Amino acid sequence: MTKTVEFYFDFGSPAAYLAATQLPHVCADTGAELVWKPMLLGGVFQATGNHSPAEIKPKGPYMNIDLKRFARRYGVPFVHNPHFPINTLLLMRGATGMQMKEPARFGSYVDAVYHAMWVEPRNLNDPATVGAVLQNAGFDAAGLLALAGAQEVKDRLKAVTQQAVERGVFGAPTMFVGDQMFWGQDRLDFVREALDA
Repeated sequence: MTKTVEFYFDFGSPAAYLAATQLPHVCADTGAELVWKPMLLGGVFQATGNHSPAEIKPKGPYMNIDLKRFARRYGVPFVHNPHFPINTLLLMRGATGMQMKEPARFGSYVDAVYHAMWVEPRNLNDPATVGAVLQNAGFDAAGLLALAGAQEVKDRLKAVTQQAVERGVFGAPTMFVGDQMFWGQDRLDFVREALDA
């Protein structure tokens, strides 16, 4: 039986970005499959009554410092996006659509969006900027934005988000190894231990 890590994520979470930079290594080391689960974090917050740490003073400024510490530890770039918070509905629909229709290019889409969100931050609240980012990454931006608007894509994102809430997810990133849930990019050691067990 193949070991898997189900990774519930939203591009708007910098902690999910950091987890995304590390989980492929964890899975490679443990012989596990990484299963990406695009969800809408805003929908999860609404369903659970949770809020972004950025909305809580003084937690927001502390989180930015802590995220930079982890980025240094992981050896990955991280720049706080000055346009935060960003409405990720279009971006997450895009991820869902790519996963459904062009799974071979899903990873390239994820990389392009994460880069524009947390490495060389762009204003991804602006659809024209999103289009330019995708075009520069070699995607047919107009086609991808049309795909993001397809009803089956909207329904799938809604269903995965609802499934996440039903499984106990309240934030991003959330990882599952079997029935064990791990929340936060600072829980990757526990994910690794669960895979090794």
